[in-house]
Amino acid sequence: MKRTRGFTLIELAIVLVIMTILIGGLAMPLSAQIQARRIAETRADMRTIQDSLIGFAMRQPVGQPHLPCPDGGDGYEGPRDPANHMCLRIRGGLPWRTLGLDEADLWGSRYTYAVSKPFTIDTGFKSVDDGDLDVHKSSACSGDGMTDVAVVIVSHGPNARGAQNMSGGTPLAPASVPADERANLPTSTAAPCTGKGFVSHPPNQDFDDLVVWLHPNILRDRLCREGCPPTP
Repeated sequence: MKRTRGFTLIELAIVLVIMTILIGGLAMPLSAQIQARRIAETRADMRTIQDSLIGFAMRQPVGQPHLPCPDGGDGYEGPRDPANHMCLRIRGGLPWRTLGLDEADLWGSRYTYAVSKPFTIDTGFKSVDDGDLDVHKSSACSGDGMTDVAVVIVSHGPNARGAQNMSGGTPLAPASVPADERANLPTSTAAPCTGKGFVSHPPNQDFDDLVVWLHPNILRDRLCREGCPPTP
C-alpha cells in the first residue's frame, strides 16, 4: 500500500510565513481605509455642527441673533454675564445637547468649540461685528492664517491627545501634548495664542487635529436669507 506523504515542518513554516505576509499586506490598507473613512465622516459631522450653529442663531427672536456659549459641563451651553449678556467663557466644549448633536467625534472625543464674544450677546449681534478668533499655521500664532473668525470647531483626531472623552477624562495631560495640538485644547490660554488662536495645517507625526471655522461674512450671509442682523 502506498503511503500518503504529509507536509513537513519546513513546508508548513513557509506557508505560514507567506500567509502572514499576505494578511499583513491586506490589513495595512484596510486600516488606512477605516481611518480615512472616519476622517471623512468627522469632517461631515463638523459641517453639520456649522449648520446647527447657524440654525441656532436663526431660531432666536427677531433682531436678536446670537450663538451659544461653550458647554457648561453638562452638554448644554454655559452661562452669560448678566451685565453685558455675553458668554462668561469663549472657549470650551461644544454644547452638543443644546444643538441636538452627537456628543463626540468618531474617536470618542468631545469637540472643542470657541466663539467670538460679540456673537454671543443675547440681545443680538450687529451686522458690522467682527470675530476675535484666529486660525494660524503653527503654535507661534502669527503670520499666515485666517483672522477675525466668529467660530472655531476642533476634532482632536485619531490620537485624541489632550482631548476630553465622553467620561470627562483626558488621555494625555496638556503639558505633554505637542505645541500645535496644545493650542487647540479647550482649556488652552498659553501665549502667544492666549486662548483666541488656533492651529490648522496638514497632518504630521505631531499633529492630526481637524479644524473648521465660521467666518462672520458666511454667518451673516446665511442669516440674511432669513432677515439680516440689525445695523448699529
